Amino acid sequence: MNRSFFLLPLIGAVLPASAREKPNVLFIIGDDVGYGDLSCYGAEKISTPYLDRLAARGCRFTDAHSAAATSSPARYALLTGTHGFRNGIDILPGDAAMALPTDRITLPRLFRQVGYRTAVVGKWHLGLGPGGRETDWNRKIEPSPSDVGFDYSFILPATNDRVPCVYVENGYVVNADPADPITVDYKQPIPGSLYPVGHRNPDSMSGYPSSHGHNMSVINGIGRIGYMKGGQKALWKDETIADTLVEHAVDFIRENRDRPFFLMFNSNDIHVPRVPHPRFRGTSDYGLRGDAMVQLDWCAGVLMDLLDELGLTSDTIIVFSSDNGPVYDDGYRDGTTVHLFSRETDNGHDASGPYFGGKYDIREGGTRVPLLIAWENHVRAGSVSEALVSQVDFLGTFASYFGIPLNDNEALDSVDSFPSFFGNHTELDPDFFLIEEAVGKLALRYGNRKIRDDKNRRLYGFDTDFKERKSFYFNEKEKYWQMRKMLDELKKTGRRFFPKKSL
Repeated sequence: MNRSFFLLPLIGAVLPASAREKPNVLFIIGDDVGYGDLSCYGAEKISTPYLDRLAARGCRFTDAHSAAATSSPARYALLTGTHGFRNGIDILPGDAAMALPTDRITLPRLFRQVGYRTAVVGKWHLGLGPGGRETDWNRKIEPSPSDVGFDYSFILPATNDRVPCVYVENGYVVNADPADPITVDYKQPIPGSLYPVGHRNPDSMSGYPSSHGHNMSVINGIGRIGYMKGGQKALWKDETIADTLVEHAVDFIRENRDRPFFLMFNSNDIHVPRVPHPRFRGTSDYGLRGDAMVQLDWCAGVLMDLLDELGLTSDTIIVFSSDNGPVYDDGYRDGTTVHLFSRETDNGHDASGPYFGGKYDIREGGTRVPLLIAWENHVRAGSVSEALVSQVDFLGTFASYFGIPLNDNEALDSVDSFPSFFGNHTELDPDFFLIEEAVGKLALRYGNRKIRDDKNRRLYGFDTDFKERKSFYFNEKEKYWQMRKMLDELKKTGRRFFPKKSL
């Protein structure tokens, strides 16, 4: 369903792209941040004053979704406008090949096409180079973010619990030492590596013992996924990752203050291992996971304060969201304790808010995430939106805004949602729909109804049942089978090409 007819009075769609307003665009993407992890979404054990300030300046969305319940496919969809399942994108290892297309439109390539300076700072997790042992970490890595539209990149190659534990800037490992070359292997230990192997030396994991899976190469006293050799001078320090990322994001904004820019700030917080800087330890009532959330809030605050200082706030769209829903114990014994009976609360905190599920899960908590959008004089300050929206639609929305045509093989699932993201469309549209993706599973949201892509004839309704416990199938069989047909067709066609007659 294309809602672009709302767009004309808002932005003057008849104008050429060069004549339209070109606001700076800052995306702040948290990692594994749940719907209930911000105080403006109801968290009581975590205080997020800077993100609360962002909500007060703009709109807080209550039915916003990442495209998937795990990182790589969610980020792939955000950047390409196409769901990851269409191209076999799952949770990628740290030595994966570049997953993004280098020959088609991406969100940064779209912005660069209309004169923006583009950058990504922080977590990547979308593959680098040709993959596996073919990716040489000791030379320029190609393809890298520069090949998919980013003018500047300073990234963690995958996640902070995966090797290699180094920063990569514009395709080069930072502080690489030719005398200590880096080797990465995700299958077996590397002979001659100075890093202990956790499952052979459990005492080496002194900082954050592994609860499952994180017991391969031990770096900075923390077991990781995958094996690494070399690169000791290039290793990041877990406690200072947030500071380092903020520093590079600040530099990029200052350097580009006089031209439009698009910056993706991809925080590693609150992904495991949760190692907040000592100055954030104990700043929440919720242990390391809460302290890491306070650190993420601080990162957002630094960037927001910088925009205020430079006089750029009124000319900048600021978006905060998360790549997927929350997770508690995700491989380390760091104090998180899932409630024995509900498996929904951790030490009295429910990170998915009123919804069931979280990371990896096809239930609503897997993809329903916080979304805050501020744009002075465009988005009403302090507003709350019940509109059903998805991160996959940012590419289609900005393409429409700038009048950039999309080819038939591009942005297959991304539709123009300008009025919902940035305009006055604040209520749930009963005819709007989106796909939710978890590990090997799909679901369809259609207004306030939802079905899963399985043989169980269950129809869920979020007007009365947030926990997905009750099926409305026997009362609404026609709705279920309409949605079943929709989902089958959507898997073949993509949302952008979904035939109107099927609605």
